[in-house]
Amino acid sequence: MLGIDIGTGSTKAVAVDYNGKAIYTEQVAYPTLSTQPGYSEQAPEIIWQAFLKCILRCTTALQQSPQGVALSSAMHSFIPVDTQGNPLMNMITWADNRSASIADRIKNSALGETLYKQSGTPVHAMSPLCKIIWLREHAPEIYTAASKYISIKEYIWFKLFGTYEVDHSIASATGLFDIEKLTWSEQALQVCEISESKLSTPVSTTFQRSTLTEETSKITGLPIDIPFIIGASDGCCANVGSQAVDPGIAALTIGTSGAIRVASTRPTFNYGAMTFNYRLDENTFISGGPINNGGVALKWYMLNFLKKELASPSDYDDVLKDIDLVKAGSDGLIFLPYILGERAPLWNSETSGVFFGITAHHTQAYFTRAVLEGITLSLYHISQCLEESGLIIQQVNVSGGFVRSERWVQLLADIFGKPIGLTNTDDASAIGAAYMAIKKLESLPDYNSFKQDQVRVFTPDLANHQVYKERIFPLFRNLTNTLLLNMSIVSDMRTSVLQ
Repeated sequence: MLGIDIGTGSTKAVAVDYNGKAIYTEQVAYPTLSTQPGYSEQAPEIIWQAFLKCILRCTTALQQSPQGVALSSAMHSFIPVDTQGNPLMNMITWADNRSASIADRIKNSALGETLYKQSGTPVHAMSPLCKIIWLREHAPEIYTAASKYISIKEYIWFKLFGTYEVDHSIASATGLFDIEKLTWSEQALQVCEISESKLSTPVSTTFQRSTLTEETSKITGLPIDIPFIIGASDGCCANVGSQAVDPGIAALTIGTSGAIRVASTRPTFNYGAMTFNYRLDENTFISGGPINNGGVALKWYMLNFLKKELASPSDYDDVLKDIDLVKAGSDGLIFLPYILGERAPLWNSETSGVFFGITAHHTQAYFTRAVLEGITLSLYHISQCLEESGLIIQQVNVSGGFVRSERWVQLLADIFGKPIGLTNTDDASAIGAAYMAIKKLESLPDYNSFKQDQVRVFTPDLANHQVYKERIFPLFRNLTNTLLLNMSIVSDMRTSVLQ
């Protein structure tokens, strides 16, 4: 089976055998455009071409066609299209912040909590709900001309099959979908001032089509009648690929950004932290929270402070070796990693990064360790919100480029105070999509047949965990809360200078 993850930085395809083992991987990257501060856009056609290249390279390298294909995709992307399915503008990614003031307006209104609990999606600039309203208020000519509002997965699905359909998982990340009724939310549609006809038809994450166009079949080398499973969002697929769909097992991913997610039979709401609740399928919710500042914060630090580039995941351990010289807590040096604003649990686009507690004896190794601790403490902060809301986390399974660094994974274990399991080191979202295809096409009852022996389980150093739990994390949390107002003032100052 071929699982394809349509990500923000690249599209990755992973071929998986029927035992669940990854046997071949292809990846095609593409750029992100920022025409104005806070904007994050991509060209849909370039992503479509990357999608096709991934498939063609896989079929060419393996010299055979897969038995089926399933899709994973980044969430919150937004494309207005005309009656022919042509984009009216570049795709707006999850990272785009232009609708931040609209999100604040909704969040502070009487409808804010209602929309959050109905849709499972945090009220934030990332959501298509806020992006549609921004379009109506700032680009009315596109708003009026739009025949449909779709995501990048829907765009590719339309190119493949000529029909507008969206899986329940991607739909549940729009802010427009009722996650209990599995229908578009009338209240959300009223807020956006659009009709249901402007959106795709919601379908199950196991929904299947098998009628490729002749052109697509020729380009990719796939048979016209190959089954395509629509699949789920990247976060939900990552839980499947990380073997984290059972109670008590969390999936944690660190790539450019980061997230921690737990499967549950019911949504877990926390309006203060606005933990998300997205659909994996009709019986499973994936609850959790994302951070903006994952690997990107480390890359920023390495490039601007150490003049080093992290060219590949294998570079992590080499550049982090000095942290072994520093004890847990970096001797009081705290890094708040909010260099790109922050999503969970702050949901504040005006936050900024901070090094706090600097003294004369803090050398470069202390700063490096503090950066890793700050990124990891942000994810731990979300896990605390999830557990405070009633979810139980007994083990964390991890994926992403950072797993190549044993030092970082051990640091994660020490901060969380829980066993950390390494499962697939390849793309967990693409692998999860492939698992969904095998489960569907082979009529398997669950995902247990894919359980592979974990590469390794890291156990926490309990003495280090006590330092983080009793001293460092409370300081991290208090500093964040105390400095939020000043971060907002600094953000306003920057905005004034830019204007």
